[in-house]
Amino acid sequence: MTTWTIPGSPTTAETDIGAIINSIIADIKANQPAQGSKPGAVIYIPPGDYSLKTRILIDISYLQIKGSGHGFTSSSIRYNSGNTSSWHEIWPGGSRIRVENTDGNAEAILIHRDGLPRLSSIELVDFCMDGVSFTPDQNSYRNGKIGIRSTTPTDSLRIVGLGMVYLERAIVVVDADALHITDNFLCECGSCVELVGSGQASMVNDNLIGAGPAGFSIFAEDHFGLIISGNNIFPRGKSSVHLKNATNNMVSANRLHAFYSGMITMEGACHNNLVSANHFLRNRESFPVFQNTPHPQDDLFGLVHVRGSGNTIVSNHFSFDVPSSAITPAGAKPTIVLVRSGDNNYVATNHHAANLAVNAVFLDGSTTNTKVLDCGTAAEFQAANGATFGFRATP
Repeated sequence: MTTWTIPGSPTTAETDIGAIINSIIADIKANQPAQGSKPGAVIYIPPGDYSLKTRILIDISYLQIKGSGHGFTSSSIRYNSGNTSSWHEIWPGGSRIRVENTDGNAEAILIHRDGLPRLSSIELVDFCMDGVSFTPDQNSYRNGKIGIRSTTPTDSLRIVGLGMVYLERAIVVVDADALHITDNFLCECGSCVELVGSGQASMVNDNLIGAGPAGFSIFAEDHFGLIISGNNIFPRGKSSVHLKNATNNMVSANRLHAFYSGMITMEGACHNNLVSANHFLRNRESFPVFQNTPHPQDDLFGLVHVRGSGNTIVSNHFSFDVPSSAITPAGAKPTIVLVRSGDNNYVATNHHAANLAVNAVFLDGSTTNTKVLDCGTAAEFQAANGATFGFRATP
């Protein structure tokens, strides 16, 4: 990539990597015109600092854009530290793309092609996308910048080993089949992973993720067969995993840390999902800049909030450590699992360790045939009038 030239233009990869990559993609299309033989190509980004002023448009299959290091480092710590003159380094590194977007487009990388078949086997691997700064201040998580957006259906899109920092939205993917988002460091972005429209048979696993207080760490809409596992999700997103109208998915073996309720939220009609073997930690915001940020949900909302039928929530560990003075509404008994609606949900063998009295499970009056087994004492279980259920207290 660093040796590529655009005829008649002084542009280099260092001055506008977007224009360079678009030129390379145009060359691939010109040299692979045969319908029966389009093997694609690899575009390599060596370690270095590259300005992106022009949006990259990927409209071919079998393309890999590959760097040599995700280069993540915290920008929030730097911006909130004052004098950094004695630091060894202050900016992200590796194969670093500075997302500047002076062409008027929000996205750094847009994946889009109309017609059939859907784009397939696009791979974005081992580089850094740095949004550089937020406005109006460095703690707003707002700058209008999107790292990667796919707006037409894809098959086997792979996003692997990226470092993404200071983007309002890191990854936004529509209508994905067999999507694989793995081994990325997605942090200090307004929202980190948004899977919208629909999707099936995808995986979000083994990532380090931390969103802003108004954004999602992982959001999945109308997804089927999604596996979310092995992620370390840390504050301060308004939810760690948010499922909307999603069925037959698995959220397992994640470590989740949050400053708000709704760590796993099921919105709309979410059926037959498995939530198992996750570690939850809910405590209080410790960073003074964000301590007065309004909570998106109160403590009655539940660390796990369930809407839908046939869901299984088993073998999870919940740590709850919030001063009584910080509970909202004041004087309330916080809820660990709230089953808000649905039939035949199963909540069993979950363990909690809390610094104050909690409701381990609360059932809304509209819920039917819920099974609640070995999740707490009788005093830690509550069902509103109208709920039908089976309950067995922890011995």
